[in-house]
Amino acid sequence: MTLAHPRTAALFESPVPPGTGWPGDPATSQTAVASTPVQVVALAEAVQSVPELDAVVSVCRACPRLVEWREQVAITKRRSFAAEPYWGRPIPGWGAERPRVLVVGLAPAAHGGNRTGRVFTGDRSGDVLFAALHRAGLANSPISVDAADGLQLNATRVVAAVRCVPPDNAPTPVERANCAPWLDAEWRLAGADVRVIVALGGFGWRAALRMVRTAGGQVSRPSPQFGHGAAATLRADEREVVLLGCYHPSQQNTFTGKLTPAMLDDVFGRAATIAGLSE
Repeated sequence: MTLAHPRTAALFESPVPPGTGWPGDPATSQTAVASTPVQVVALAEAVQSVPELDAVVSVCRACPRLVEWREQVAITKRRSFAAEPYWGRPIPGWGAERPRVLVVGLAPAAHGGNRTGRVFTGDRSGDVLFAALHRAGLANSPISVDAADGLQLNATRVVAAVRCVPPDNAPTPVERANCAPWLDAEWRLAGADVRVIVALGGFGWRAALRMVRTAGGQVSRPSPQFGHGAAATLRADEREVVLLGCYHPSQQNTFTGKLTPAMLDDVFGRAATIAGLSE
C-alpha cells in the first residue's frame, strides 16, 4: 500500500524504499547496505563525506531486532498518523556538514523520527528541542514537523548515538556498540570545526566521551560526570572542545518540570556563545 506524504502528497510505501523521492533521503537504490556489525565498521571507515555517510546510515540493517521493530512500527503506525507513510529506516545525522555545535541524543522516536525521516522531528521532544535551538539562534524556525518543512540549522548538527528506534526506547548494549562506528565516522567527517558538544541525557554524554576518545582525543580520568549544565573540556586534535550536559527533552522531563525552557536556554545559549554563534 502506498500513502501520501503529508506535505508533498507524493506516494510512498512504509517503510520508505531508498531513492524513491522522500524529502531529504540521502540514499539511492544502489547505496551499500551494512547487514552485519563487521560491515558497519568497514563502511564507516570507508566513507569520505558527510552525504555519503548519511546515505549508508539510512539503509543499515545490522541489528535484526531494531530492523524488525522500526519496520513493524512503520506498518502498524499510530492511529493519529494512520494515513501517512512512515520512513521506517535508520535516521542519519542532520544539519550543517561542518558544524560548530554538535547535539548528541540517544535514539529516534517511534512516531517522530521513525515516521518523518529526520532526527527529533514530529514529536514532543523535537518540539521542545528545536524551539530552544531557535531561541539560541541555532535554527531558523522553532517548528520541526517533517523533512520538507524548510527548517535549517545554523552551524549546528543533530545526531543520535543509535540510529534506529528501539523497543521501549532502550537499545541493548550490543546494539549501542554496533551503531557506534557511525558516530565515530560522523566525528571524523563533521567534527573538525566543532567547539561544543551538547549531550542530551547520560547516554548521549557517555557516547560523546567515547567518540572523542576513539578518535584519539583526550578526556580526563576519571571521566567527567553527566548532569544538567555540567561542562567538561576535552582535547580533540589541537583544539579544546567543551562538552555540555543537558537533560533529555523527553515528555517525562518536560511535563514534570525536571527540564524547563529556561534550563534549555541556559545550555544552548552557552553553546552558542562558546561556539561564537551568538549575536
